[in-house]
Amino acid sequence: MAEEKKDPWLNYLALCTVILAVCATLSTFKGGGYSTRSVIAQAQASDQWAYYQAKGIKGNQYEIARDRLQLELDTLPAADAAKRQRYQAAVAEADQRARRYAAERKQIEQSARQLEEERNQAQRQGKPFGMAVIFLQVAILVSSIAGLFKRKQIWYAGLPIGALGLVYFADGFFLFF
Repeated sequence: MAEEKKDPWLNYLALCTVILAVCATLSTFKGGGYSTRSVIAQAQASDQWAYYQAKGIKGNQYEIARDRLQLELDTLPAADAAKRQRYQAAVAEADQRARRYAAERKQIEQSARQLEEERNQAQRQGKPFGMAVIFLQVAILVSSIAGLFKRKQIWYAGLPIGALGLVYFADGFFLFF
């Protein structure tokens, strides 16, 4: 039984398909990693915003207590110096705690915004990898069809699709778009 002679271009097709498959695999891996990073950063940012709100509620409670104590202090007779002094101390304590919670909220807000920026960066880097996977898989499919039917023209038609996938793959690393 005579064996068919293999066209040399089929070796290039096979090599090209392997390269596209490796890049598609790496794109899937990197895209998944950035997706995971994005989800984790979003969850952490949400936790920080919940903490921010809790600090706001506590600070508001101290502001209300301070205002109530101040009102009561204002209604005390001037002759009751000891009681006025206790109220003044309580007003000062409530005011100090309200200011402390406000300062803590600023730090928490910074942390939440930093986590949101991490999320945004991960999304920016993950998107090109997702696009790369799509184009690389289509190019692999076209290359497979070309090899199956032994049609060089079909392979040539798939090369620009693969090249676009490789551009997106590189963009995932360097973000030049």
